[in-house]
Amino acid sequence: MSEFLDLEAQDGIRMPWNVIPGSREDALSCVVPISAIYTPLKQVPDIPVLPYSPLRCRMCRSILNPFSIVDYVAKIWVCPFCFQRNHFPQHYSSISESNLPAELFPQYTTVEYISTAETGPAVPPVFMFVVDTCMIEEEIGYLKSALAQVVELLPDNSLVGFITFGTYVQVHELGFGLLPKSYVFKGTKEVTKDEMLDQMCFFAGKKKPTTGVIAGTRDGLSSESIARFLLPASECEFVIEELQKDPWPVPADQRASRCTGAALSVAASLLGVCVPGSGARIMAFVGGPSTEGPGSIVSKSLLEPIRSHKDLDKDSAPLYDKAVKFYDQIAKQLVHQGHVLDVFACAVDQVGVAEMKVAIEKTGGIVVLAESFGHSVFKDSLLRIFQSSDNDLGLSFNGILEINCSKDVKIQGIIGPCASLEKKSPLSSDTVIGQGNTSAWKMCGLDKKTSLCLVYDIAKKDGSNTIGQAASGFDQEAAAAVMARLVSFKMETEADFDPIRWLDRALIRLCSKFGDYQKETPSSFSLSPRISIFPQFIFNLRRSQFVQVFNNSPDETAYFRMVLDREDVTNAVWRNAGYQDQQDHKVFAQLLKSPHEEADTIIRERFPVPRLVVCDQYGSQARFLLAKLNPSVTYNSDNSSHGGDVIFTDDVSFQVFMDHLMRLAVQ
Repeated sequence: MSEFLDLEAQDGIRMPWNVIPGSREDALSCVVPISAIYTPLKQVPDIPVLPYSPLRCRMCRSILNPFSIVDYVAKIWVCPFCFQRNHFPQHYSSISESNLPAELFPQYTTVEYISTAETGPAVPPVFMFVVDTCMIEEEIGYLKSALAQVVELLPDNSLVGFITFGTYVQVHELGFGLLPKSYVFKGTKEVTKDEMLDQMCFFAGKKKPTTGVIAGTRDGLSSESIARFLLPASECEFVIEELQKDPWPVPADQRASRCTGAALSVAASLLGVCVPGSGARIMAFVGGPSTEGPGSIVSKSLLEPIRSHKDLDKDSAPLYDKAVKFYDQIAKQLVHQGHVLDVFACAVDQVGVAEMKVAIEKTGGIVVLAESFGHSVFKDSLLRIFQSSDNDLGLSFNGILEINCSKDVKIQGIIGPCASLEKKSPLSSDTVIGQGNTSAWKMCGLDKKTSLCLVYDIAKKDGSNTIGQAASGFDQEAAAAVMARLVSFKMETEADFDPIRWLDRALIRLCSKFGDYQKETPSSFSLSPRISIFPQFIFNLRRSQFVQVFNNSPDETAYFRMVLDREDVTNAVWRNAGYQDQQDHKVFAQLLKSPHEEADTIIRERFPVPRLVVCDQYGSQARFLLAKLNPSVTYNSDNSSHGGDVIFTDDVSFQVFMDHLMRLAVQ
C-alpha cells in the first residue's frame, strides 16, 4: 500500500490497477475499470517550477517528459505517445546526458510551468452574492453576520456584486451608499443578455453596437458602467447591512414566492455581460424551495409535498425534468463564460439541490447543505473557503485538462466536477462514461482537493495475458472509490438500474477471478492481502447513502454524491463515569481523548465541514453511530452467543455477506 501512497504524494494520482492489462479482454475480466483518480492541484512537495513554456510534440501536442527518448547528438526527442521525432529548439542546444532540463529528470514526473504572456493579464476574482430574502428575520440575521465576516476575508483585489431575490429579483447598484439603488426583474421569466443591456442602461448616452456579441470592456462597455454592479469588497459592506426580509406577504396555507432560478439566470447573464472569461463565482444562499418562475420545484400550495425519490421513480414529479433542463442551460452558459456556481442551501426543507446538481458539477462549484444559516456546518464551511491556513481550499479558476494516451489506450470519460470541451479525437472511446466523447475538459472552478475519476478503455484486441501480474498492482482503496463514483453515476443515468445487484455481481466476478480456492469448496476460499479488504469496502458501499436512498431526500442524495467523501466519526463511551479524572486512569483518559483529536483533524481537512455527532452509549444520539456499524447482532439473531448492542435492522452482517460471497465465488 505504501507504494500507492508514494505515487499519490508525487503525482496526485491513485489507480485501481497499477499493472495495466495487455488486451481488451483482460481489461474487461478485471471487473473494476482501468481508471485513475487524479487531483490536479494536489500540493506536491519540492515540485520544480519551470520559468519557460512547455515543449510540445508537433504531432500530438504532448509535452516533453522523462519517458521521452532523447538523441543528445542530433538534438532530437521522440514522443512516447505517437513516436513522432521532434527537434529541440535553440534554447535547448546545451542539452546532454549530464546537463538535463528539469522535465527530463526521472523523479520529476509532474512539473509546473510559470504562466507566460500568452495567457493574458491577471484579472481580479469576482464574487457575485445571490441572497434569498424569503426567510424569517432570525435566519437573515445569521446570514448577514456570516456575509459580513466573509467580505472582510476576501482578497484585496477582488470584486463583489450583490443580488437579492424573493418574489422579484433585485440587482443592486453598489455605487450609491447613501441612496440605495437597484434594478428589479420579474421572477417569472428568464432574462437575456440583450434585455439586461437595455434595462440596466449599460449604453446610456452611447450607441449600442448592432452586431456581434457584447461582453466586457473589449466590446464597448465602459469600466464605469460595469463598476456600478461590481465594486471592491471594502466598498460594499453597506449592502449587507441593509439586507431585509422580502416584503411580500405569504398566506398561511402557502409557501413563500421564491424565484431562485430567475435570480441565478440574472446573475449568470450579468457576469457574462461584465466579466466574460474571468474567474468569477456565483455564490447562492438559498433558504427554501423555488416556487416561482424557471427552475421551480414545487407549487406555492402547502398541500403539495416536495418531490421524493418515490415520486422521481414513478415519474410523478412534473416540475423536475423541466427544472433540470433549465439548470442544464444555465450550466452551458456558465461553462462558456468560465464562471462557477456555488450553492449554500440552509433549510429544514428541500431547496432544489437535486435539480441544480448539473450546474454545480459542470462548473466545479461548491455545495453546502445545512439546517440553518446559524449551523456550524454552514458557518465553518463558508469561512474555510476564504481563510488562509494549512487547510485552505486554494480556489482556482478556468483550468483546462487535456489527456493524451499511449497507443491502444482510449479515454471513456471523466466522472467529477468538469465539463466536456467536445474535442472529439481518435483518443475518445466509443463507450462513454460521464463527460466523454472528448480529450479535453474545462474546470471552471477547482481547488487543492478537487479530484476527478478518469476511466480508460483498452482498445488492443490481442496481447499477452497479464491478469496474474495485475493483482500484484491492485489498489483496493482506489478501486472502492472508483466503484462508488461509478455506481452513483449509473443510478442517475440508467433506468431501472439495480445498484446492489450490480455491485454484488462485480464483487463475485472479481473474487472468482483473483481468489484462491478449490472448486465448489467455500471453506478453501481466500484472498491475497492486496484484495482482502475490498469486500469490506463494497459491503459498506452497499449500505451507504450513495446507494441507499431510503430516508434521504433527493436533495440529500444529490449532495452526498457531489461530495462523495463522507465518513463516520468514532466516538467514546463511559465519559460521564469520571474515570478519566482519577490518577490511576491516565491511559484511559488518553483513550477517551484520542477520538476527539482524530475527529478534529478530520474536520480540519474535509470540505464541506462535516457534522460531528457526540453521543454516549444508549443516548438518543447513538442512533447515528449504530446506523453505520456492522449489524453483527440484530433483533432477529441469536443474541446469547454475541456481545455488544442489538442493532435494529434487516441488513445482513459482514460475516453473512462474506459467507454468501465465498459460496458464489467458488461455483
